[in-house]
Amino acid sequence: MEQALNDSGWRGSSELWLQAAYESFLESGIDSVKILPLAKKLGLSRTSFYWFFKDREQLLEDLLVRWREKNSGNLVKRAEAYAESVAEAMLNVFDCWIDEALFDSKFEFAVRSWALQAPEILDEVKEADQTRLEALKRIFLRFGEQDIAADVRARTIYLVQIGYISMQSKEELSVRMKRIPEYVRIFTGLAPQQRELDRFFARHGYAPNDP
Repeated sequence: MEQALNDSGWRGSSELWLQAAYESFLESGIDSVKILPLAKKLGLSRTSFYWFFKDREQLLEDLLVRWREKNSGNLVKRAEAYAESVAEAMLNVFDCWIDEALFDSKFEFAVRSWALQAPEILDEVKEADQTRLEALKRIFLRFGEQDIAADVRARTIYLVQIGYISMQSKEELSVRMKRIPEYVRIFTGLAPQQRELDRFFARHGYAPNDP
């Protein structure tokens, strides 16, 4: 982490400024991500910002990099993870929908809202969508689906989840977990084995008998 200190005191760090920008972005949208309000939020001088960033545009680009690496990067990794069956491969992807450390739904919603007012960000979102859809499609190709079926299954999975995010739908963890086996069966055509579900539930600290 890049840090700086001078005679006048603590300037912060690039990560500190980026985290403040991220929090403001999620709370109030892209128009709130401005240098002076962030400086006030951090209790730092406005000039401290320029120790780490050339300008606001660089800060916004770093926000996009964080979004790409976290949401797209982790989804692709989970889609490529080892699985005994297509059902377990789907459960690997579902890790992203359960674990915010892998996929940040609030961040996703904020970026998609930003894209409504900025064509260049819309292009970023479209590119991310394509990357993610291709990763999901490769799951089905890997397990023997024909190209068109793999494409449709990938789109069904992805568009359902983006719908959850766009609608800001909230579910109790227990409710979502109880629905997951049926989601897997519908999305893949194959019901998950109990051992596959057990591994999935264990990753998320969930006991099926929880209320």
